[in-house]
Amino acid sequence: QVQMVESGGGLVQAGDSLRLSCAVPSRIFSSGAIIENIGAVGWYRQAPGKERELVATISSDGGTSYADFVKGRFTISRDNAKKTTYLQMNSLKPEDTAVYYCKPEMIATNRGPIFGSWGQGTQVTVSS
Repeated sequence: QVQMVESGGGLVQAGDSLRLSCAVPSRIFSSGAIIENIGAVGWYRQAPGKERELVATISSDGGTSYADFVKGRFTISRDNAKKTTYLQMNSLKPEDTAVYYCKPEMIATNRGPIFGSWGQGTQVTVSS
């Protein structure tokens, strides 16, 4: 399994923007594995006392979908060359405060598939 590396969180004020990144951990590359394809990737979030919820997904060919509560404010994208997925968050609201996680369905390598698991996440805090 692979835990992606999330980054880009922080403390911002309502109305501000943040861009989160989701990268393949270096240990995958240092092991000698060659990444052939990264499948669909999802961004999720979990607020204190609440269950984890899906925020947005992007397929391997770039198709996207969003939860209603972020439509028009968040944009998910991916850079296949950099093996990185992004979540651009605009017009942030206090209710967006949560730990944000990314998880790929599967990473295809020359050594076989690696399935995604939950990483450490990145904290996003939006003050009013």
